[in-house]
Amino acid sequence: MEGLAVTGFVFGLSGVALGVMAMMRLKKLVQTLKDQGVLAADYTEE
Repeated sequence: MEGLAVTGFVFGLSGVALGVMAMMRLKKLVQTLKDQGVLAADYTEE
């Protein structure tokens, strides 16, 4: 059972890490689109 707990913990941490990476990439994409004029300069994420 301890192995299952460790596996769950590892997958949980990797999920958090992937979520943070996705959020950073999304912010970079929004900034790039603003710079290119595709998005309005006052665009705010909901």
